[in-house]
Amino acid sequence: MTITLDQPIQKKPLNFDEFLASYGGDNRYELIDGEVFDLEPTGSHEEVAAFITTKICVQIDVTGLPWFVLQRGILRPSNSGMTAFRPDVAVVDRDELTKELLWSDQSILTLGSSIKFVAEVVSSNWQNDYAREVEDYAALGIPEYWIADYAGLGGTRYIGKPKQPTLSICTLVDGEYEIQQLRGNQTITSLTFSGLKLTAEQVLRAGR
Repeated sequence: MTITLDQPIQKKPLNFDEFLASYGGDNRYELIDGEVFDLEPTGSHEEVAAFITTKICVQIDVTGLPWFVLQRGILRPSNSGMTAFRPDVAVVDRDELTKELLWSDQSILTLGSSIKFVAEVVSSNWQNDYAREVEDYAALGIPEYWIADYAGLGGTRYIGKPKQPTLSICTLVDGEYEIQQLRGNQTITSLTFSGLKLTAEQVLRAGR
């Protein structure tokens, strides 16, 4: 299906199969509780995502882990029939893919155990990145989740006041995320990729 930029998002809630039929070929859109969201991937958004992907790929190569970064795929939580996430960056464990029944034919993941790391670059739909996805990614058991808010778009309850570019590092502890907010030249500590040598500013300014 061809989707033009001025085409309105649907009003009627969609289930996963309906979403896949209408939007499955366009990675600009994701489904949350039956509502379709435009991910609005601006140039700066894509540059930040590409920077994170590049640095993560180096770490995977150095460690020799059987992991890879998902390029085009959908994360569909197995307990939800009306949600389909498209993470900006997702690290997949190749050894877990034998458990993924939809993977071979449709590049769809349903199990949190398949994913070791996720990063989202914040757009105008920032509520999903800070609220809904924090809850769902934690429930799926994804060990580490980054929220790269390079433009300081998130609400003040999430990034403080005055709002400013913020990198939130969410680490899973006892089923919930502990969140560390980093800015400027503060150093990133990643439990998944301990060899990363980056500051928050390097990630957040990648799109400028």
